[in-house]
Amino acid sequence: MSTDGDPVRVGVLSLHNSKETKAILNAVDDLGHEGIWLRRENTAISVEDGDVAIEPEVDIVANRLLLSNTEEPAELLGLATTFERIRPMLNEPASVLTAIHKFATAATLANWNIKVPDALLALSNERLNKGRDRFGEVGVYKSAIGTHGGGTWKVDLTEAVNPKVGSRQAFLQDLIDRDENEHRDLRVYVVDGEVIGAMYRYAPEGEWRTNVALGGDVIDATEDMPKEARETALYATEVMGLDYVGVDLIEGDDGWFVLEVNPTAGFRGLHKATGRSPAPYIAKLAIEEIGGEVDDERVEELSATLDDSRPAGMPRITSDPVGDRPTIGYIEEVVVSGTSGSTQAKAKSDTGATRTSLDTALAAEIGAGPIKSMTRVRSGSVKSGKARPVVDLVVGIGGTQHTVTASIEDRSHMDYPLLLGRDILQHYQVDVNRRSDSGGPDDDEREEEYLE
Repeated sequence: MSTDGDPVRVGVLSLHNSKETKAILNAVDDLGHEGIWLRRENTAISVEDGDVAIEPEVDIVANRLLLSNTEEPAELLGLATTFERIRPMLNEPASVLTAIHKFATAATLANWNIKVPDALLALSNERLNKGRDRFGEVGVYKSAIGTHGGGTWKVDLTEAVNPKVGSRQAFLQDLIDRDENEHRDLRVYVVDGEVIGAMYRYAPEGEWRTNVALGGDVIDATEDMPKEARETALYATEVMGLDYVGVDLIEGDDGWFVLEVNPTAGFRGLHKATGRSPAPYIAKLAIEEIGGEVDDERVEELSATLDDSRPAGMPRITSDPVGDRPTIGYIEEVVVSGTSGSTQAKAKSDTGATRTSLDTALAAEIGAGPIKSMTRVRSGSVKSGKARPVVDLVVGIGGTQHTVTASIEDRSHMDYPLLLGRDILQHYQVDVNRRSDSGGPDDDEREEEYLE
């Protein structure tokens, strides 16, 4: 541990390449202390003769593990818990676990009299669909764990839905939308019980979700957001027990409702809207938590820049060799899931296709949709391309779930109802000789997709 007067060693626990992690580490360094990135390449924990040691040595850990995007959240929660038992930690694992599970968040907040949209989680198909009438003809259908708007659908509730999307639990939620022509919500970023910045997020054309990752627009709301919204965000942060968090709210006819609390909320959209980065405030909190000193004026100066350059505390990163990636066949048996069900299907791997593509009949069978937008696809000799609808889709391969934005087309004249594009194949190495069927090469045309 550091002694009095020594720089505080702040470890940021983050196994993915993140602009936010880089910004926090750079802020720690700029404040005169030492930022250390805890990654696979440099991290170990040792127990020997009753003594516990961490490599590299740190005084406090800021938890930035992105649990909602991983297929092994329990493994990462266990890792975070290990660090928490050895060193002080910001955003402790128990609080993060509740926050990443959207229904657990809603239940926790409602229990503390914080307004959340009405919702229903049921483990059986019968119970979920028995209760769907209370949400009207259109509602929100969410996977309990998801990020960047993935796993969230606006659905027609005159049709049945499934209690699971792939292997993940799903639930129904009331759609709160005061203005059907302008979809917006409010993101409030809180650090150590203080509002760092807030922004209104507006959905892009043809979309109802406001996530910046989906192309939503942002406007500064830090100074002029309603008092009720500010107090609700601060209270929600306190109830959830988080040190830094993005709180998403939406205005309904009866006031402001909390949609989600995000312990790994991005900084890019907030900085664009407000000109302020949360990174130096998180760095300040970590340093002061164990007695380090920080210049508050310097914190304010640093917040004007989102410094995501390579930090000094970043270890040398080597890419995993291709051979370490799982292998997928040219023709593969997969599980495709939508809002009303799942089914097995044969899929063809095509590294020349940007986007995964699904047959219209199969899309209807599993309830893929609703349509998010349109994309233009160039196929074969058709230079101008043709427009196709795009939907969220969950594809399961060997127990791993991939949520992707897939195009819908009539593939009835082709051999396989599903084409796997690079959005999924980037995670695999393709063995062109491996097939889950006994057929020979097929005549499906290779497709190139691009967004307009």
